[in-house]
Amino acid sequence: MGHPMYDAMMAETISITGHGGDQIEAYLSRPLGPGPSGGVVVIHHMPGYDEGSKEITRKFAAHGYLAICPNLHYREAPGASPDDAAAASRAQGGVPDDRLVGDVAGAVAYLRAMPASNGKAGTIGYCSGGRQSFLAACSLPLDAAVDCYGAFVIGPPPEGMPLQVGPIVHLAKDLSCPLLGLFGDDDSYPAPVEVAELDKVLTEAGKPHEFHSYAGAGHAFFNVTRPSYRPEAAVDGWQKIWDFYGRLLAG
Repeated sequence: MGHPMYDAMMAETISITGHGGDQIEAYLSRPLGPGPSGGVVVIHHMPGYDEGSKEITRKFAAHGYLAICPNLHYREAPGASPDDAAAASRAQGGVPDDRLVGDVAGAVAYLRAMPASNGKAGTIGYCSGGRQSFLAACSLPLDAAVDCYGAFVIGPPPEGMPLQVGPIVHLAKDLSCPLLGLFGDDDSYPAPVEVAELDKVLTEAGKPHEFHSYAGAGHAFFNVTRPSYRPEAAVDGWQKIWDFYGRLLAG
């Protein structure tokens, strides 16, 4: 039979050094085995550092990864509820790109310094975090990146949307690691035509990437708390994530 895997894990709120030396809040979840383990930075969606984002962070730990979710809205509203912090961030046009890169760099440094780390680290982001996962992977030396329906990589947000971010497709040439993209065919942000454009740009730049688009799925199809949840697409998407990280981050 062999011995069962030791499966204890721990999850807690910690403080990490983010952009500009700022101390920010983050949620760390890790297996309690000796490792060595790969590290994952979970980049939360626009609604913020919420219960769903923490649950995803624990899911990575349950699969053997050191996982950390930095609270990207912490400076706007220290100690506030995720909803209030997200509202405060929206009012300022969202998380500035340079600050995002600094905060993810801090999270990566924290993961790589952990005794159980194998030195490898990747990112995953959902919604606005999908764009930010791509941004981080083009700005930092990473081992793997996952973009779950990240919008505004190709085009800017439409008029009236509070998010004040610009296209970042010009950074594709700097992508430091393989990219997995998971998209919904029924999504408007990003629309399938934008996904196709990014695919083309990455191919032309010679950057390793694999994109999967799901029929019948729109934006936020991974989100179990929303009507947009699509179990078949989400289950397949998670399997793609485990395969991808298994090759590039694990062990």
